[in-house]
Amino acid sequence: MHKTILGKIIFAVMALAGAQLFCGHAIASAANSPNTAPMVRIDAGMLEGSQNKTVSSFKGIPFAAAPVGQWRWREPQPVTAWKNVRDAKQFGSSCIQAPGLSVLSDAGDPGALSEDCLYLNIWTPDLKPAAKLPVMVWIHGGALVFGSGSVVGYDGAPLARRGVVMVTINYRMGPLGFFSHPAIDAEKNGNAKNFGLLDQIAALKWVQKNIALFGGNPDNVTIFGESAGAQSVLALYASPMARGLFHKGIAQSSYGLPSHTPAKAREVGIAVASAVGLDGANASAAQLRAIPAEQFGKLPGRELTLAPSFIVGDAAMPISILEAFQKKQQAAVPLIIGSNSNEASVATAFGVDPGQIIAGLGKARILVKPLYPKVSDNAELGNQVMRDAVFTAFARRISYLQSQRAPAWRYYFSYVQQGLRDTQTGVPHAGEIAFTMDTGTDCRCLKVPFAKPDQVLSKKMGDSWVAFARNGNPQIPQFPAWPKDSVKNDTLMEFSDNAIVRKKFMQPRLNALILGLKAAD
Repeated sequence: MHKTILGKIIFAVMALAGAQLFCGHAIASAANSPNTAPMVRIDAGMLEGSQNKTVSSFKGIPFAAAPVGQWRWREPQPVTAWKNVRDAKQFGSSCIQAPGLSVLSDAGDPGALSEDCLYLNIWTPDLKPAAKLPVMVWIHGGALVFGSGSVVGYDGAPLARRGVVMVTINYRMGPLGFFSHPAIDAEKNGNAKNFGLLDQIAALKWVQKNIALFGGNPDNVTIFGESAGAQSVLALYASPMARGLFHKGIAQSSYGLPSHTPAKAREVGIAVASAVGLDGANASAAQLRAIPAEQFGKLPGRELTLAPSFIVGDAAMPISILEAFQKKQQAAVPLIIGSNSNEASVATAFGVDPGQIIAGLGKARILVKPLYPKVSDNAELGNQVMRDAVFTAFARRISYLQSQRAPAWRYYFSYVQQGLRDTQTGVPHAGEIAFTMDTGTDCRCLKVPFAKPDQVLSKKMGDSWVAFARNGNPQIPQFPAWPKDSVKNDTLMEFSDNAIVRKKFMQPRLNALILGLKAAD
């Protein structure tokens, strides 16, 4: 297969996929039933949380000052200390996004929206600093334009009950989180553009400073996330500003879509300025900061968004994720990375027919078809090509590169929930979250409740993720030996009805797709 032609095909697939919103679906959490009120004094003041059986929770904790007024499009600023006890029983506001989009995308209701949104939430089984429990920091998905650390389904209690301190965070999104404009770029802000990524870094710095007060070990922090959250995990691996702030990572359904150039980001930023009623490139920083934040969450049109990718060229991301991994400049810490069996659902959820991709290839279809000999239907072929080009091949590519720096484990999640097997083909984008966070049993929000086999796998998955957070190895007795992945040992764990170690999984197909991806770089 000619790699240049295949590269063009893969580029076309990725370009279409990149136009879609990649969502991190979330599912409902059980409400706390406070009995006693745990108290913790952090650097900024006293917090009063909630107690639910063996787990204490503290919600709506500010990890940075509100990014409003003069602080819009600036690095996160320190929190102002408070004198009285701060109520930490309720979630803080979620960051500005299109109202209703998170719900429409089956990602849960983020609740109240505000530009004042830099909050995090903590669940812990032990408040004693001497406990030194592993820390897990969840970064939500949502194409970098919607979602929240507080939407139902990211409940940290199930994993906290296993002996970890769980943290979920918010970060600025959309034009308020990822933005470039001549007036803003001219300011003395280190040429920052990835403000949402800077928020994530600020949250990790807060964890380093304060998490011991909640029983956590700042020297044992695992970051994990799904979709844009997984992409954020890889961005933090690549960012020189995040060095030493975490020690392991899990990337669930990260995607191989290119980052934006500074020129592209500025082009979109100018279009955004015009869309909110200003004079495009001539708008001043003061005028941009005077626009009500809600307007930035309601902008229509794909030409007004950078979703779902970061911007290359600032201090947080001087080079792209892939380039950092290729140059061995990423964090040399353990990584789990993988994807699901029907990731193309993220496109169909937004009205895109993957079959049109194949039809649009014309005669070039003959180069793709041999990679999928058992697939004759254009729609299914489009689904599988998109899944593998954007997700499966990218996971293997990153895993191989990371294995040259640190231990790497790869997985493929194909377990379909028992009650959906008559109506659902494969596992959709974000369909694994209820299992890896073990929230599906109590959430009362799934299309159908968890059956007993679902609960069994969910418990094992949660145990495996926590084992990795605890000691840097996802191995648990209930799973077969999970070998590390590498170029010399092409291996992953498939989570299906049984956990099965797969050698050379889809190897000929992924080899060809990765060759095409390299040609498209």
